[in-house]
Amino acid sequence: MPARPGRYNLITDVGGLKVGSAQDEGVQTGVTVIRPDARAVAAVWVGGGGPGTRETDALGADTLVDAVDAVVLAGGSVYGLAAADGVAVALGAAGEGYALRVAPGVPVSPIVPAAILYDLANGGNKKWGETPPYRALGMAALKDVRAEFALGRAGAGYGARAGQEQGGVGSASAATHDGVVVGALAAVNPHGAVRMPGTNAYWAWPYEQDGEFGGARPPADFKLDLDDWGAAKSNPGMMAPPASSGRTNTTIACVATNVALTPAEAQRVAKMAAAGIARAVRPAFAPFDGDVVFCLSTAQIERSADRPFVLARIGELAAGCLARAIARGVHEAR
Repeated sequence: MPARPGRYNLITDVGGLKVGSAQDEGVQTGVTVIRPDARAVAAVWVGGGGPGTRETDALGADTLVDAVDAVVLAGGSVYGLAAADGVAVALGAAGEGYALRVAPGVPVSPIVPAAILYDLANGGNKKWGETPPYRALGMAALKDVRAEFALGRAGAGYGARAGQEQGGVGSASAATHDGVVVGALAAVNPHGAVRMPGTNAYWAWPYEQDGEFGGARPPADFKLDLDDWGAAKSNPGMMAPPASSGRTNTTIACVATNVALTPAEAQRVAKMAAAGIARAVRPAFAPFDGDVVFCLSTAQIERSADRPFVLARIGELAAGCLARAIARGVHEAR
């Protein structure tokens, strides 16, 4: 039997996960929180040339902490990292987090890795002085966590631009005949284009399920110019001026599975899942993108036999889900 999208076709089809979003329409920015029901093994892949992250070093396979309490994706560039502060404060106040030593009066330490995208130049009132909205948005998104959540212009993708198109938040899932579930969520703000030049077809079209991003296909006579990026923010094929350098773009994402993984195994899945960005965006991993992919394991089922094959299977499903999530984010934002 083929793998098919789960009940919601969202990352929350992975049991033990919920997602919350909050946005500020006046500022045109937002935050998305991925919240496991219980602390989850996590890893991260950082591949773009201009990343903005928090707590990613703590996710190494050889570090002390092997699980997280939440993952935060945010707009706002460096200001958006404060969203994770809000989430950590709220979780800590509830007594949730890592405790090296349990003792009266010693607070726990919530582990909340985060990644940001650049939406500062995409409109909205950014004159926030010394009070950017991200800490409050992080707390609001945490309070909003649920199984079903909005796609398109929502959360971390509210102010995003995907090439020359409106960006957004997308998600997708895949469930297999033997109980493996994989999902992906992306905030889509790349420098590159998500559609094939001169067509309505998404680069991710071969992976589309049930018309989830419109069903457009490239014409039979489509011929690719290898130096034409289409509706990217700049395009050498059209002699457009180059984009400015720095953290001005980015696709930030999280993939997840219900299969129990070690931190090292989650790291391999995160690396494999990053192929989904290259399947859906052209160019990907550019010097001016801050592409980041987190991986979570909710450990609801075990698959002990032929472990390398299991990891290869999960990683490939995650890459396909991420490509679909990117296309869905832009499609829903339209």
